Amino acid sequence: MGLAFVFPGQGSQAVGMGTELAEAFAAAREVFEEVDDALGQKLSKLMRDGPIEDLTLTENAQPALMAVSMAVVRTLENELGVPMTKASFVAGHSLGEYSALAAASAITLGDTARLLRLRGQAMQRAVPVGEGAMASLIGPKTDVALAEAAAAVGAEIGVCVVANDNNAGNVVISGDKAAVDRAIEAAKAMGARAIPLNVSAPFHCPLMQPAADEMAEALAAALIVPPRAPLVANITARPVLDPGTIRRLLVEQVTGRVRWRESIEWLAGEGGVTRFAEAGAGKVLTGMAKRIAPDADAVALNTPADLEAFAKSL
Repeated sequence: MGLAFVFPGQGSQAVGMGTELAEAFAAAREVFEEVDDALGQKLSKLMRDGPIEDLTLTENAQPALMAVSMAVVRTLENELGVPMTKASFVAGHSLGEYSALAAASAITLGDTARLLRLRGQAMQRAVPVGEGAMASLIGPKTDVALAEAAAAVGAEIGVCVVANDNNAGNVVISGDKAAVDRAIEAAKAMGARAIPLNVSAPFHCPLMQPAADEMAEALAAALIVPPRAPLVANITARPVLDPGTIRRLLVEQVTGRVRWRESIEWLAGEGGVTRFAEAGAGKVLTGMAKRIAPDADAVALNTPADLEAFAKSL
């Protein structure tokens, strides 16, 4: 049975996330303390108590979501006897790619927290609030072809591209606000529903190039070693182990498309994965996995009971 650990991205944050884990497991508490120390901030208190407006700020949400994912991983490894070497592959959605690399010991926990803090700040700096937008195109008629056609209409007046290919029926576009608004109208005319996303910047589009430049400099200075399990990268939807290639793909990911549907299809196909375990906050990726690879098992690891049941099932 092939097992892949997958790690959620922005949007899965919620006040109180990780609290049950910290109360139940010393390993989880230690992760939160280590992230607090790395950032010089009581991020764990913000995660526990909110307010949600501050937790949702990109510079807080990114390291916070990674911290919850790593609390799950360390608890499994150190308290429940499930080493990451049991995984055939790891993958993460956008910022979750950093969580996946930390889980696979390619980047230290402290470095991952600092990189994600910088990533969040750089993304926010790249485009002034209100000038960019993202929208989710959904519905049975929605696929990448429809989203690309709608984005092309928007691109006539500004930047507009497909940002996230999540699964059939859920594709996200990103770019200049006016261009995205035009693409939304085009998508509706093609039979899709469109929901503007409550985000502070247009992620995964060329407008993020200043952020990509900042991350290129930071990643060049970061220690990255081969992960203990291959990373299926957002940009290529294929496995990678080479640290230099990982560095390059992390930079490209800032402006490039998250090929999540293709990643899960590859894992469930050529990768031989029959079980997906979502480590961290929420159940977004679990739902996507069930839609993309219905023959595979998918489980979300959120609570102490989730972790204990998962460990017993292996």
